[in-house]
Amino acid sequence: MLARGFLVAALLVAGCAGPSVLLLPDEGGTQGSVAVLESGGRVQDTVVSQGNSRTRLGSARPTTRSVDPARLKRAERALLADLPPPPRTFTLYFQEGTTTLTPASQSLLAALRAEVAARSGAEVEVTGHTDREGSDEDNDLLSQRRAEEIVGVLAGEGIPAGLMTAVGRGERQPRVPTADGVAEPANRRVEVLVR
Repeated sequence: MLARGFLVAALLVAGCAGPSVLLLPDEGGTQGSVAVLESGGRVQDTVVSQGNSRTRLGSARPTTRSVDPARLKRAERALLADLPPPPRTFTLYFQEGTTTLTPASQSLLAALRAEVAARSGAEVEVTGHTDREGSDEDNDLLSQRRAEEIVGVLAGEGIPAGLMTAVGRGERQPRVPTADGVAEPANRRVEVLVR
């Protein structure tokens, strides 16, 4: 499976008439960078770090220029057409102190199942969270149980468990920062990343 962002640049080398690197931004508009290495592994002066830029290789000093994404070569467009869709995130909320979804989140499960089913070889990362009410230990356990609950629901719908991971973050990453001991419904959630 091809990836977006940094890896696109390296893969597009093969699709060009001459050796070159084309660095395209990912779906979020950001990108990494590509260092041009000599055969001995020494880094040349050229590092491609601007999105929508191409560097021709093979000369003593490669040069970088901007590329209009609308004017990509046919082979480059074909590679981009084969990229998987951008990742999609679903946020499901829970009733206080439980692994029971809120009614509004229950209705999102169908869209989540459809998204996973529509992707061949999908990867699903499920991360559970809690509010800041209760002890750290209890919240760690509850957040893990919430993540596992969603993995279990998806597995019950026929999605292979091997494609999914579940992790609990407790109260460490609140959506809405609060003082310790404060119950906040927006923090009682599971974030599901489907890619």
